[in-house]
Amino acid sequence: MGEPSIFFSEVNERQGAFHRRAFLMGGLTGVGLLALGGRLAQLQLVEAGRYQKLSAGNQFNFRLAPPPRGLVLDRNGVSLASNRPNFRLLVSRSTEMDVDKTMEELSLLVPIDPARKKRLIRDIKASPKNAPVAVMEDMSWEEFSRINVRAPELLGVTADMGEVRVYPFGGAFAHVIGYVAKISDRDLKAAGPNPDPLLLHPGFRIGKQGVEKALDIELRGKPGANKVEVDARGRVVRADPEGDIPSVPGKEVRLTLDADIQNRALEVMGNESGAIVLMDCRSGDVLCMVSAPSFDANRFVRGLSGPEYRALAEYERRPLLDKALSGTYPPGSTFKPMTGLACLAAGIDPEERVHCSGGWFFGGRTFHCWSRHGSQNLHDAIKNSCDTYFYQMSLRVGPDKIAEVARAFGFGQIFDIGIPGQKAGTVPDREWKKRAFKKNPANQVWYPGETPSYAIGQGALAVNALQLCVMTARLANGKKALNPRLIKSVGGVERPHGDEVPDLPFSQDFLNIVRGGMASVANDQGGTAYRQSQLGLGDVKMAGKTGTAQVRSYGSGSRKMTGVPWRFKDHNLYIAFAPYDDPRYALSVIIQHGGLGGATAGAPRAREVMRVALLKDPEIRARIERPLPLPELAPEAIVEGVAPDAPIETPAPPTPTPTPETPQ
Repeated sequence: MGEPSIFFSEVNERQGAFHRRAFLMGGLTGVGLLALGGRLAQLQLVEAGRYQKLSAGNQFNFRLAPPPRGLVLDRNGVSLASNRPNFRLLVSRSTEMDVDKTMEELSLLVPIDPARKKRLIRDIKASPKNAPVAVMEDMSWEEFSRINVRAPELLGVTADMGEVRVYPFGGAFAHVIGYVAKISDRDLKAAGPNPDPLLLHPGFRIGKQGVEKALDIELRGKPGANKVEVDARGRVVRADPEGDIPSVPGKEVRLTLDADIQNRALEVMGNESGAIVLMDCRSGDVLCMVSAPSFDANRFVRGLSGPEYRALAEYERRPLLDKALSGTYPPGSTFKPMTGLACLAAGIDPEERVHCSGGWFFGGRTFHCWSRHGSQNLHDAIKNSCDTYFYQMSLRVGPDKIAEVARAFGFGQIFDIGIPGQKAGTVPDREWKKRAFKKNPANQVWYPGETPSYAIGQGALAVNALQLCVMTARLANGKKALNPRLIKSVGGVERPHGDEVPDLPFSQDFLNIVRGGMASVANDQGGTAYRQSQLGLGDVKMAGKTGTAQVRSYGSGSRKMTGVPWRFKDHNLYIAFAPYDDPRYALSVIIQHGGLGGATAGAPRAREVMRVALLKDPEIRARIERPLPLPELAPEAIVEGVAPDAPIETPAPPTPTPTPETPQ
């Protein structure tokens, strides 16, 4: 029996294969461990700073903080638009939130009516994730505290304190300053595909009218950010005030308006509809620009309900319309100074007379005058507001010359006062009629019968209250073609003055004749506004001009306003400047459908507003308070020991002593 055979070559071959595989696997493992170690070293050593920042970024977040809106002040620093604290309730939608349940719980803590709750649920569901939606604003302290106590239990609910715009004077400046309101879909669409994130913030408001709209960018400022710590779901854990980025407040805007004059103007308007504008006739600064009736701008900041807005929009006296800039009216007899100046510029002798018998027949019709004035020259015609004089003289002047003078004094223009909404009105002439009726050639001809109505401020002529005031200020200044200025400064940078303009292209003598007629209107017995224009301020007198503008034709019927619907009553106007001998202030008053006449409706209101402006002027007040000069006395009238202004007592002649009768 033989010994077993051992094949060492087979064993060695198997061991060699195992060793090769082990070495390969060990090499691959070593390379993997080396790569893993290198990557760990890179992450922990090389890129540690980067990931530390990313980690902090996940832990902390920055929430956009709207800047405080810039203040709007009057010329004396009185606040016209400012900001106040606002307690808000915000809801941010998250994946885990049950919006309907959350709103049900909130309605138990704060008053939310069912209709508003339904609308809020729709808005929250439609909002981007984690984008806050304002559920309630102007919460009371009790409501604010109640929400904060329950906030940890309510997912996505926060209560914070922001700022809201406030207008201290309510409606007095509503049309000039305007108001701010929430961003609308139209505003977002106008901002383009990538709007400023600030526009999406629930506490942000933009200007919607007046100064707030025109200077919205300057008033906005630059937003900041509040640093907060958040959890993995993005919910705020705590605030980190030290990391906040401060916002830059909006610029301060200072207007030329005077709060005292503006408030008095709105007060004297009462329930009437119309406008009052007052200017400094040396610098062009607008001190008052009131439109009545007005509205409370604070209500628009909070948001009006549908019925509230419809009540304002449908009221026939139109409180939402700025009648100082956007309302245009026939100026009536307040336009006669322009016609008179056109007569002088055309070479008509101011002493030439026209007889007024109460009307004038021309072109197959009678042009009525409001009274029988008898013989009138230019001065008398302005003083008495005689229509007949201007009817006849205007035919010798023509519409083109009247229009030229009217445009030189500001009619038909839109002034750069810094806010939108002005309407240029209409200053008709032959060229205007060709343009206005280009589709109807038969009506392009200017007929002579149109000129008399034009001359007394009727017909197609239409102006606004600002233009009337500018005209009066240029007349009062007598030299400069003043432009109105409403924005005094923005961010401390002064805006150009209104007196940086060329001179008026008219003779000083012509201007003095017209101004003399206006002085007689307010100060001479028989002037159309003599009783209503007395200021009661010593020797400070006012010059003015009354006006009544028809809104419909009366034919041969009565012009009594009793029982006439409001919309059919005449407009009443008055323009004035004071003091007459050294003009400082000019104003215009329009009473829409007042139905009383310019002297009765316009002049008393102009007097009250002018008194406030004059009494606030230090120079004028010093003049008013200066004692009157003593009367001059003849030397022989001075008696020793008697005051010069005391009445001098003349001794009575001695009583003669009767002579006794001589006996016969």
